[in-house]
Parts: sequence; C-alpha cells; structure tokens
Amino acid sequence: MRSIFLLAIASVLLFFGSASAQDIIMKKNNELIKCKIKEIGLDEIKYTLPEYSQDVTLVIDKDDIIKIIFENGKEMEFQKPMTNPETYADNKKNILKIEFLSPLSGNTTFGYERSLRPGRSIEANLGIIGLGIDPSDDNAGGVFIKMGYKFIKDPDFYLRGMRYAHILKGGYIKPEIALGLYGHDDYNYDQYSSYYEEGREQIFSGTIQLVFGKQWVYDDAFAVDMYAGVGYGFASGDNDNNGGYHYGYTIADASFPIAFSAGLKIGYLFK
Repeated sequence: MRSIFLLAIASVLLFFGSASAQDIIMKKNNELIKCKIKEIGLDEIKYTLPEYSQDVTLVIDKDDIIKIIFENGKEMEFQKPMTNPETYADNKKNILKIEFLSPLSGNTTFGYERSLRPGRSIEANLGIIGLGIDPSDDNAGGVFIKMGYKFIKDPDFYLRGMRYAHILKGGYIKPEIALGLYGHDDYNYDQYSSYYEEGREQIFSGTIQLVFGKQWVYDDAFAVDMYAGVGYGFASGDNDNNGGYHYGYTIADASFPIAFSAGLKIGYLFK
C-alpha cells in the first residue's frame, strides 16, 4: 500500500515537473509564449503548446522574436542580418583617409573613421594649414580639427536577409563640429606714411554643420568619400570681419554667419 502511495506521488511530481519545464519565446512586443520548440528554420520557428494536441504545430516569424529561453536555461537571441554585427565580422572596420585635393588649397587634411555598429561610425579629421600649395602667398600656418558622428542610411524597405554591402558603405548624414587656429601674413595700409605695413594676423574659427555625403568601398580595401556640408560658423581675428575661406570650411561674414564645406576623400581600410 505504501509503495503504491509513493508511486502516485512520484507520478504527480513528474507530471508537474514536465509541465513546468517549457521553452519560452520572447516576442518584440514583450509577449511570452510558453511552449515546446520543435524546429528552428532559416525564417521561422515551429512550436507546440501544452493546451493543444501535440499534433498541432504553430509557426512564428523569426523577425517577431527577441530570443528563446530553452527549458535548460540556455538562450538563443535573434537579430536581423541588417543590424547584426556578426553579419559584418569579415568587414574591415577602420579607414585612414586623406582629403584628396586639400594640398591645392594650402593645407593637407588627414582623417580616421571607425565603425561602431551597423549604421553608425565616428570620424575625426586633422588639417595641417601651410602643408601644401600657397596660392594666395600669405604664408599661413596652423591646424584645424573636425569631429563628427555618422548615421549611415539604411533602406526604406527591408527584404528578408538584406544587409549593407559593407558596414562603412552608403549615403550618410553627419553632425560635425570643427575648430581652427592659424596665422597668416597681413598688410595694413598706414594712411600717415602712405604705405602698407606687414604684420601677422591670428585667426580662431569654428563651425557646426550637417554634412551630407556618400562613401563607396572597393574590395574591402579602398574607400572614396564625397561630401558637402552646411551650418553655422564664426571667425575672430585682428580684423572686424574674417569671413572667407578658412581651409577646412568657408564662413560668410559676421552679419550672416553661415558656413559651407565640401570635399573628396580617399582612404585605406584596415582591421
């Protein structure tokens, strides 16, 4: 009699233990589905529910799921290929750049871009003023820096399995801050002596711009980046009005402080 009682208790415990040991599907809308996973395919997951016959198999799209928690405690997460960093594990994530035509305008600009995740990267540029051809013969010397956060455009519509051709390739918009400090020869007319006095003017300038551009990547090794920007700028110096070209950007006069920039960069990719 006692053995029959113990067998009954063990059966009850086994029943409730098997009922509670279930897989859990966590959906993107925070809904939890307690079920038994039967199959994980390329696009969908098949499962059964305890309240229905085991012959009834339900299907859910993987795009609707955050993760699965299996009955043994292990988890499996799901991401779209477009935003999954593992999709781009073979892509090089860093670019060293040079402003291709900058030496023709009195400076040489170097840049560095690093991917943070799919669709996001940061970029920094250093311009050495005076390292290049001096078309105005004003003997300029100084530096400017630019810092920006790049948002790379994703498609308007997603197709299953879609991904970026390269993690750093595509059209983008980049909020950017720039600061520059340089000096150049300056000639002031002396009305008493009736001749020009040679001196040196120091200029401090800066901009906040929205930069629009597109970057192409070839063979995961070579990059071409074309861009144009617009925003606000300022420049201070010995003169009241320091509008004009400031090597990394162009600024209108103080009465209308709009700023522009444009350029063509080429770069080398590395891990």
